[in-house]
Amino acid sequence: MPELPEVETTLRGLTPHLHGKHVKQVIIRHPQLRWPVPETLNGLLPGRTIRQLRRRAKYLLLDFDNGTLILHLGMSGSLRVLPAGTPPEKHDHFDLVLENGTLMRLRDPRRFGAVLWHEGDAAQHPLLAALGPEPLDSDFNADYLYAATRSRSAAIKLVIMDSHVVVGVGNIYASESLFRAGVRPQLAAHKLSRPRCEKLVAAIRDTLSASIKLGGSTLRDFVHSDGSPGYFQQNYFVYGRTGEPCRVCNTPIRQITLGQRSTFYCPQCQK
Repeated sequence: MPELPEVETTLRGLTPHLHGKHVKQVIIRHPQLRWPVPETLNGLLPGRTIRQLRRRAKYLLLDFDNGTLILHLGMSGSLRVLPAGTPPEKHDHFDLVLENGTLMRLRDPRRFGAVLWHEGDAAQHPLLAALGPEPLDSDFNADYLYAATRSRSAAIKLVIMDSHVVVGVGNIYASESLFRAGVRPQLAAHKLSRPRCEKLVAAIRDTLSASIKLGGSTLRDFVHSDGSPGYFQQNYFVYGRTGEPCRVCNTPIRQITLGQRSTFYCPQCQK
């Protein structure tokens, strides 16, 4: 599943092509994704200008003067900018055709993605209203994480993957961040001291920032908006490296299951 760095990379790739552009047409080829694609979009968007592109958690938001188009890539979705008239392929479900002769196309083989519409403040949409802070924003800090974990006995990895606590820290980046912070993924969250919360917040920021800089990770069908893959997967410390030597201490990396997800850690570097 594309995680926050992949969505941020997609946003940065799309923005130069879409910001300030006028919509000519909306094409819906398959109206049933994770939720139904609003049939009203072709009446709402033609002639309108894309005023801003932004990200909230793993959602991409395209702001218009009459509302916001909310996009989610699901398990296997990707967005491409292509010349208008490019023939669609089997899994191409949605096009936003622009007046300048280009289009933005959603490809989603598993159809777990979303194309939704919200009038008014998009932050109040039911999918966005209860989300926690962004991990790269100042309100996600050691004091916040320490307070959020005091009453939680669940494994710290599961807590930082909870979008009500902090958004965008998926399975890969949780494992990698915990390694950088020296924290075992199965440690009960309430046992994390404030100094260790500070280390973990810094590690989450560093891990996500490094991944964004390298263009994200290639997960199944994830590609940039221009079709090129990400490279962060070449720099994993623990994820997917079961039995391989730790890059720091040479201890074999272990794999366990937490919350039905594969989890990787170094038993020497992480306590």
